[in-house]
Amino acid sequence: QVHVVESGGGLVQAGGSLRLSCAASGSIFEFNNMGWYRRAPGSQRELVATITSGGSTNYADSVKGRFTISRDNAKNTVYLQMNSLKPEDTAVYYCSVDQIVAGMDYNYWGLGTRVTVSS
Repeated sequence: QVHVVESGGGLVQAGGSLRLSCAASGSIFEFNNMGWYRRAPGSQRELVATITSGGSTNYADSVKGRFTISRDNAKNTVYLQMNSLKPEDTAVYYCSVDQIVAGMDYNYWGLGTRVTVSS
């Protein structure tokens, strides 16, 4: 059974930085795409950034130049370095990981980690 656990959230002042981590475990198969999504109060969940197993990245326009996604394939861990944080970055951040096993695509989510940016 695959487990996805996020960590690193917290309270930070505007302009500050946080680093989120997400560890996936419980599978002998490689994780393909890994990514971060967020849901702000009163809003729908939105993509923040994704990264493929080969290291190709994709970012939401709102975080380009401020956030950096990276991964350590040996540890099945994905990171999100968040700099120059803004109050509008306040949200619960969720980690998502994908696997392809026997031709079937599986998607797993963590429970989220809360990020609060004060003005």
